[in-house]
Amino acid sequence: MAFMEKPPAGKVLLDDTVPLTAAIEASQSLQSHTEYIIRVQRGISVENSWQIVRRYSDFDLLNNSLQIAGLSLPLPPKKLIGNMDREFIAERQKGLQNYLNVITTNHILSNCELVKKFLDPNNYSANYTEIALQHVSMFFRSEPKWEVVEPLKDIGWRIRKKYFLMKIKNQPKERLVLSWADLGPDKYLSDKDFQCLIKLLPSCSHPYIYRVTFATANESSALLIRMFNEKGTLKDLIYKAKPKDPFLKKYCNPKKIQGLELQQIKTYGRQILEVLKFLHDKGFPYGHLHASNVMLDGDSCRLLDLENSLLGLPSFYRSYFSQFRKINTLESVDVHCFGHLLYEMTYGRPPDSVPVDSFPPAPSMAVVAVLESTLSCEACKNGMPTVSRLLQMPLFSDVLLTTSEKPQFKIPTKLKEALKTAKECIEKRLIEEQKQIHQHRRLTRAQSHHGSEEERKKRKILARKKSKRSAVENSEEHSAKYSNSNNSGSGASSPLTSPSSPTPPSTAEHAPF
Repeated sequence: MAFMEKPPAGKVLLDDTVPLTAAIEASQSLQSHTEYIIRVQRGISVENSWQIVRRYSDFDLLNNSLQIAGLSLPLPPKKLIGNMDREFIAERQKGLQNYLNVITTNHILSNCELVKKFLDPNNYSANYTEIALQHVSMFFRSEPKWEVVEPLKDIGWRIRKKYFLMKIKNQPKERLVLSWADLGPDKYLSDKDFQCLIKLLPSCSHPYIYRVTFATANESSALLIRMFNEKGTLKDLIYKAKPKDPFLKKYCNPKKIQGLELQQIKTYGRQILEVLKFLHDKGFPYGHLHASNVMLDGDSCRLLDLENSLLGLPSFYRSYFSQFRKINTLESVDVHCFGHLLYEMTYGRPPDSVPVDSFPPAPSMAVVAVLESTLSCEACKNGMPTVSRLLQMPLFSDVLLTTSEKPQFKIPTKLKEALKTAKECIEKRLIEEQKQIHQHRRLTRAQSHHGSEEERKKRKILARKKSKRSAVENSEEHSAKYSNSNNSGSGASSPLTSPSSPTPPSTAEHAPF
């Protein structure tokens, strides 16, 4: 399918990872309460903005819902007396603006459904769990051997991807996990190719890929079943979290921040790089590496959610790498995301911001060398190393992997071509977005520079100089006219000119008085 061709039925064009910003423009006092008029903007385009009206009680309700994250959020306190005073309303507006700034700049909070619904009710009003249940119920009509045990509510970060704990009716003690997801904005495969590739996933066998038990798809979504793992993901290990708990509760505010042992970092890192190289060699686009997409299985870690790129879902770290024009292929995206993952394994938490200017002390300088090659200012500006290059670095080159499982993933030639085209389309959309962000950043810098105090002073000085210059020129012109008038009045002869001849430039200003 060609890039920007008419999207297939069921494709969600909205990219949920594009950041929302919110600015309180005004407030209005009614009889018993105050309403705040908020301008919300998606991404960098001012045209992609809208107004919402919220009361303090709406903020309070959102804040109560976000308490599950365990963060101390700066919501201004309630006030029963004097809450309609003009000064108090102005002060509260500042406090609410600060609150909005905090939740929209927190990577996990800004992507959660609660915040999206608060800021963008038109696009996030649906009950996504109910929609998922309807699709899953339709699936069970033709596959009666499966049974839902319970919904695994909010265990993932995606708004349009839902999970259910399952069992097989004739094997009641065995637990499995069903995931269901909508098509995303990067779905460029034809419906036929998409469904064929989804159904191929259970045939993929690799020591560091978590096995898919069952997979199916229709024209608007996909459904996959895997074994439930009590140990959880690599992120659960790092944060010492329970796999079934909601995403916000598990990862927003870890009680104890502690990285992994050096040997774990080396082994898990090497295993993840090996599977990334395998996928890259197969021409299979991934682009969804993060600690929650790595399942622990004994002494090994196994990659999850290969279906995400087929579904066209945006990456967890998209708002980071979309800032850097050199990270413009899915291979370089995987390497950059590996840097995020390595940082989290090393320090027990994600980086505060990217690029990273300096790294805290690490268990080995070999760790820092890899982090610098993937997350530093220089790396983000100049581009990512290849997976093969990372495998050769001292941190991973001496790691011995012992496994008897032979990697196998047979993709027919026709589907390989379809994957290649889809990958190019995904990268084109990313490059176009990066270009727009780059242009917006340049314009913003120019405007900021133009409006700075130093620039204003320079413009005032230039204006004064120009004014003085203009005054001198006017004075000289006046003197020249006066001199010319005196010369013509003294009867001095002047050359005859025909009416059609142009008057030569006056030399009176150079004549002596």
